[in-house]
Amino acid sequence: MNDVLDATSWAVTEFADADLGDLRRTQRLVQLAHALAQRPGAALPEACGSGAMLKAAYRFFTNDDIAPDDIVHSHIEATYHRLTAVPVVLAVQDTTEANWTNLHATEGLGPLGHPACRGLLVHTTLALTPERVPLGLLAQQVWARDPDDIGKRARRKQLPISQKESQKWLHSLDAVLTARDCCPTTRFVSVGDREADIYDVLAAERPAGVDLLIRASWDRCVRAPQRHIWAAVEAQPVVAELVVQVPRRGPQPARQATLVLRYCPLTLTPPRRRKAEGLPAVTLWVVQACEVQAPAEVQPLEWVLLTTVAVDTVDDAIERVQWYSCRWGIEVWHRILKSGCHLEARQFQTAERLRRVLALYSVLAWRILYATMLARAVPEAPCSVLLEPDEWQALYCAIHRVSTPPVEPPTLGQAVTWIAQLGGFVGRRRSDRPGAEVMWRGFQHLSDLTAMYCIMRRDSP
Repeated sequence: MNDVLDATSWAVTEFADADLGDLRRTQRLVQLAHALAQRPGAALPEACGSGAMLKAAYRFFTNDDIAPDDIVHSHIEATYHRLTAVPVVLAVQDTTEANWTNLHATEGLGPLGHPACRGLLVHTTLALTPERVPLGLLAQQVWARDPDDIGKRARRKQLPISQKESQKWLHSLDAVLTARDCCPTTRFVSVGDREADIYDVLAAERPAGVDLLIRASWDRCVRAPQRHIWAAVEAQPVVAELVVQVPRRGPQPARQATLVLRYCPLTLTPPRRRKAEGLPAVTLWVVQACEVQAPAEVQPLEWVLLTTVAVDTVDDAIERVQWYSCRWGIEVWHRILKSGCHLEARQFQTAERLRRVLALYSVLAWRILYATMLARAVPEAPCSVLLEPDEWQALYCAIHRVSTPPVEPPTLGQAVTWIAQLGGFVGRRRSDRPGAEVMWRGFQHLSDLTAMYCIMRRDSP
């Protein structure tokens, strides 16, 4: 592959090892990823740039011999290489809906949260550092609901977890166990929201180096005088205050929230209705974080976190809350995938073809978020860790209005700021930092600048 394709391309790193049954398919995947990443929000005809590439893209996405999971798996293998250098990884998992209700003729879609809507459910596990740098996907499950199951919620409660959508949390945990096997020096913490508060997940066997951090949804019975989780943790004294940054949600702007913390160890007892199954009791730690003096127009934050990571000190409790706040990173990734990459505007005749599109654009959305957060974590690193030589040279010349770039690449923080400026970032205050939205717009402009820079450089004497 390296003889055929430019070894400096990020797409080679993520996809060159994809086993698609034919080397030519793998080559096409790398070429498509490289081309579409330059215009992630554009329609395929615009993003491909030529009739030949557009024809090749449609041929690739409609090829039923290409398994969508094989596309993602190649990226996951590349993610493992990034994980080996990180001591702690937060494996954040969450579900989102890919809504293709407007594709009336598309086969294989299922009902979503609203029965009138059709599409696919996507459950993704994203590897984040505690500094919120996304290192890549660890797993992705995609499925369509059976229309015949609509209205049978009560019956589903009687089914084993293996026959319910709840098994997605166990599948994600299995993926984390696999990642741990591949990266034995890295500690993994599986992070889930209230939907992940399932006793089977809490009681699942885990090796050393794999832990859980889950927001509680159920006020479970515990072996304590107070008998239930909420009462037990609220009986503890407040030990600290912590300020966290709450991202923008819909019409509500981003804000800072002040939380008061309590914590204690507890032992959960199995659900009474499942007594016959012989489930074990689970000993873990509970951390409660409650917002004080919240704005009148917003609902105050209240997190009750269940974790298998020991919480012996106040600093431990603060760290667990900070880890959980990193979960917002996957919501930002969802927004990039849908709004930035316009996933739900893609049109194909079958759900399986849409799954191939989803697999590729999932990695493109990760790259945009990776660029944004990496620059915040290591701004002094050379931008060559993210950009190819032609890209950063074209970027430098365009921003500074010169014809000759410097010999050494600028810093990553500076390059990301310039890309964001291409996307409309103003940065009026010194504390302002580019977000994902201006980054995906900036990457599209950078593509045009790079193409023109290469043309002009070729034509120069």
